[in-house]
Amino acid sequence: MSELPVAVVTGGATGIGAACCRALAAEGFRVGVHYRSSEEKAQKLIAELPEGFGLRADLADSEAIDGLVKELKEKAGQVDVLVNNAGYNVNAPMLAMKLDDYDAVAGLARGTWYLSKLILRRFMFRKGTGRIINISSVVGHTGNPGQIPYTMVKAGLDAFTKSLAQELAGREILVNSVAPGFIETEMTAELPDEVSQSILSRIPLGRMGAAEEIADVVGFLATRGSYVNGTVIHVNGGMFGG
Repeated sequence: MSELPVAVVTGGATGIGAACCRALAAEGFRVGVHYRSSEEKAQKLIAELPEGFGLRADLADSEAIDGLVKELKEKAGQVDVLVNNAGYNVNAPMLAMKLDDYDAVAGLARGTWYLSKLILRRFMFRKGTGRIINISSVVGHTGNPGQIPYTMVKAGLDAFTKSLAQELAGREILVNSVAPGFIETEMTAELPDEVSQSILSRIPLGRMGAAEEIADVVGFLATRGSYVNGTVIHVNGGMFGG
């Protein structure tokens, strides 16, 4: 197997996840690109990365996560950095949202917890070092109408970061969150103009961020942030709540 350190990025085929994959590859990592349904985009990205490899799994399915970790053992043999980027959102007012919609959002949070647990146990604990980087969101701190399950999950992800960092005290395993503001992605490109203008009015820098600006912070935490632990780093252009 390669002697390069290994990073795994969940939801790595598109948007912020893809930018993180490229940034980590540039930092000298062999990158595992996790995806659920974006196979074509994932394979195109993998072809760009030195020694990149794919990992397909539904993170809401614990058996699929078991399979992913087994595949990781076979393909990489180690994990040095885990970036929990995968997310899911349903836009609807609380009174109109269905229980299944809530469960779909919350199920992915459960999968993030379970995947982190398995990677800690099977890879990071054995060598006593590692980095876990959780991609949360500014809306986990400010709230956002029509996205209550999503905001609950993102706020919980930052609490997970702080609690896990304390549980791992005494080990060289660092756990941090990066909380993006509004970032130019396929999702935000579909927003109505009036919604985009309302968002921009709340950002002192007057623009949305780029996925690469989030990935830069992830790259720093993965390689150089040796005294940053249990922290939420806000990357939101000065938006309220950061």
